[in-house]
Amino acid sequence: MQICWIMALKHRRHWKFMCKRLVLGVLLTSSIIFLYCLSMPHVPLSLTEIPVPFSCAHHPSHLTTRPISNNSQKSGMCTPKVDIMFMKTHKAASSTFLNILFRFGEKHQLKFAFPDSRNDFSYPTFFQRSYVKDFKPGMCFNIICNHMRFNAPEVAKLLPLDTAYVTILRDPAELFESSFHYYGRTVPFTWKIAGDDKLAEFLRDPHYYFDPEGFNAFYLRNLLFFDFGVDNTLEADDPRVDEAIQNITERFRLFMLAEHFEESLILLKDALCWEMDDLVFFKLNARNGSTVSKLTPDLRAKALEWNALDWKLYRHMNRTFWRRVDAYGRRRMAEDVAELNRRNAEMAATCIEGGHAVDSGRIQESDMQPWQPIGEKSIMGYNLKKNIDEAHVKLCRKMLTPEIQYLTEFGVNLWLTKLWGHVRDIINW
Repeated sequence: MQICWIMALKHRRHWKFMCKRLVLGVLLTSSIIFLYCLSMPHVPLSLTEIPVPFSCAHHPSHLTTRPISNNSQKSGMCTPKVDIMFMKTHKAASSTFLNILFRFGEKHQLKFAFPDSRNDFSYPTFFQRSYVKDFKPGMCFNIICNHMRFNAPEVAKLLPLDTAYVTILRDPAELFESSFHYYGRTVPFTWKIAGDDKLAEFLRDPHYYFDPEGFNAFYLRNLLFFDFGVDNTLEADDPRVDEAIQNITERFRLFMLAEHFEESLILLKDALCWEMDDLVFFKLNARNGSTVSKLTPDLRAKALEWNALDWKLYRHMNRTFWRRVDAYGRRRMAEDVAELNRRNAEMAATCIEGGHAVDSGRIQESDMQPWQPIGEKSIMGYNLKKNIDEAHVKLCRKMLTPEIQYLTEFGVNLWLTKLWGHVRDIINW
């Protein structure tokens, strides 16, 4: 009898503790949502239309021209392309490419269009020019690359006419798994999913759990389509889906694939006349392998069925991607990828303590600590090697710096993002 009483008391205390945590979480989340709403920039009904210059590179004539790489279809000289719109999709190696863009922009003294008070352009609302930090009609920018919900007319009015539009896609099943892990706790309808494997339970009958009007619901269905500004709840056979894919295809010059990141960068180098040194990278925002759910063939099939619009877009762009690789030359591509990997390995040996990423708890500098999802610390980071030679110390630090810290170095005021970060840290504590 006494044992039963003790067990009941422990059970009651456990639920009391859980309820307190839930109430605290709801209050904190509500406060942050309220602050986010307050921070939404006022969108004027009309903005004076002032033509954007051809390019606002500080010294476009000083950009080094170079011979076009040996290719039977091309010859002559080219100049690096500096006017770039990078559509930063979620959970698709986009943070790694963002670091490449940041370093390229600094190298050529380019003008970035950054958000204000947070690290995205008031996502998930559609992008507006007024969301750009200190924006005034007629201002000139070279690069825009932070998270947004794509709004083609507004973006087009911000950048030069010949801007190169670039984006990156990821296999929709893997993207869904990653998004479910990273954002699941911020989507209230997932709180009622029972069991330890919430992802598998959700995919068993997603329509039972999914609320298309629910807060943050867009993270858990056709996230690519949503990011590109399209209704992510359309049926796959709806004519608007093919129309949207056609519009996206016509707008973007290059679709990179996260699963073939190195090949994507080589195609980017070829398309934008960049140099191999511009491409070196370390993989940022990677998850600890133990937190990754291994999708069974059955779960993968269900994830693709649930994200049918993204799967249709991905298959279309995947075919386009490999046609470009064939045009580039498979052997030539393999040689260039091997050279890029060699340079990456060389930089890792020069810059990274131990030569590899470590768990969050083992990162020594707060400036190297990546953003973590609510409820856990699963995103890995790096420690800067001691006694790096003077020629590489600045580059090493730049390559290892996470997005939030890099934006701060650019002078972007991220007070709201940082406030949410403090709340997240309290919840994760």
